[in-house]
Amino acid sequence: MDTIFLEQVKVQTKLGVPEWERMMPQTIILDIEIGYDLRKACKSDAIVDTIDYGAVVRRIHVTLNEHSFQLVEALAEHICQLILTEFGALSVKIKVAKPGILPGLKALGIIIERIK
Repeated sequence: MDTIFLEQVKVQTKLGVPEWERMMPQTIILDIEIGYDLRKACKSDAIVDTIDYGAVVRRIHVTLNEHSFQLVEALAEHICQLILTEFGALSVKIKVAKPGILPGLKALGIIIERIK
C-alpha cells in the first residue's frame, strides 16, 4: 500500500469538553496518512487515479466548520470515516494535536488508525 501524507494541516474548529472551550474556534493541527494504491496514478499521471489531497483538505475544513466535538477522539474518528467513505481510501492514520492548551505543554492529542 502507498501513502499520501498531509502534514501540519491547521484547522479552526470548536473542540473541548467544557462548554466554554467550545464557544470560540481554536486551532488544531492534523497530520494525516492516507493509504491508497497509487500504481495506476504513477502510470497515468492523472488526478482521477489518485486521491485529490486538495479536495481532502477542503472537505476537512468544511466538516470541522459544521461540527463541534467534545473529544479529539471523536473528531479524529469523524475525519477518518470521512476519508475512508468519501475518498475511497484503504486506510487512514491521523494525529490530532491541540497546541498550547495546558500550561507547560507544547501540544496534546491522539493518533488513531482505521483500515477499510
